[in-house]
Amino acid sequence: MLWRGGRRSENIEDRRGVGPGSFGGGMRLPGGFSVPPGRVGRGGLGGIAIIIVVLAALYFGIDPGALIQGVPSDQGPVATDQAGYSATPGEEELRDFVAVVLGDTEDTWSGIFRQMNRSYDYPTLILFTGAVDSACGYARSAMGPFYCPADQKVYLDLGFFAELSRRFQAPGDFAAAYVIAHEVGHHVQTLLGITDKVEALRARANETQANSLSVRVELQADCFAGVWAYHADAARQILEAGDVDEALAAASAIGDDQLQREAQGYVVPDSFTHGTSAQRVRWFRLGLAKGSLGDCDTFNAGEP
Repeated sequence: MLWRGGRRSENIEDRRGVGPGSFGGGMRLPGGFSVPPGRVGRGGLGGIAIIIVVLAALYFGIDPGALIQGVPSDQGPVATDQAGYSATPGEEELRDFVAVVLGDTEDTWSGIFRQMNRSYDYPTLILFTGAVDSACGYARSAMGPFYCPADQKVYLDLGFFAELSRRFQAPGDFAAAYVIAHEVGHHVQTLLGITDKVEALRARANETQANSLSVRVELQADCFAGVWAYHADAARQILEAGDVDEALAAASAIGDDQLQREAQGYVVPDSFTHGTSAQRVRWFRLGLAKGSLGDCDTFNAGEP
C-alpha cells in the first residue's frame, strides 16, 4: 500500500500507557469485557472484537489477558508523552500508518457525503494499550479494535496488527488498513442512521434474529471498507500488487465459521454475528468493485 507521504489525520487521541478509569464508565461483562451499545448484547462483541477473545479462550486455552500486549520489537524505546510509557520506533511507524489511513478515510468519505449533500463528521481514533474506558464501556486489548457509536470513536491497540499477522496469518499493511476501514464503516453507518434503525429492530427480535441483524451490520461495514478502497485508489492510487489479496486474507481469517471451526471444531450458524469467511470476502469485493453505497445494502440482499 502506498501510504508514505499521505495526509495524516489529526483526529487521533493517544492514550497509550494511560490506564483505564478516567474516561467514564459503561456497561461491563464478567471478566471486564465491555458491551458497546448497538454492537453487543445478544449479538455478541462488536466490530472485530470477538476474534482474539474466541481464539484465546477456546482454542489456545489461555487467559485472554495474556494477549494484552504491544507490538514486540527488539529496537530501542522512543519516549512518548504518556507518563511511564515508552514506544518503539516500530510502534511509532505504525502510529504514522494509522494516521495516514484514517486521514484517507476522512478524505474519501467527505467526498462521498458531499455527493449526497451531506456533511461527514470525522470520527476520533483512540490509541490505547492494555485496556480502555469508552462511552460504550470497558474494553481490553484482547477484544480487538472496535467502534463505539455512543462517542463516535474507533478504539485500537496497535498490538492487534501483530496478532493479525502472526495468529491469523494475514500480514501486510493493506490487511491492517482493511481493519481500520471496517471500523470507520461502522461510523458511516452511525452517521447515516443505520445503527439506530438496526438497534430498534434488534430490541424487538429474538436471539437468532438479533444475531442475523448483527451479521448484516458487519458485512455492510466490510462492503463500506471496500467502497473506501475503491475511491481512495481511484483518487490517489494507493493500491500495490498483492494489496487486495492481503485484505481478502484478513476478511477470510476472521469469518465466524473459520473462528468457530478453529476454536471448537464445529460451527453454529445461528450464533454467527459477523458473517462467514466467504460472506466477508464477497461483500468487501463488492464494495471494492462497485464503489457504491447502494450496492452495500446487506439488509435487503436475501441471504447475505
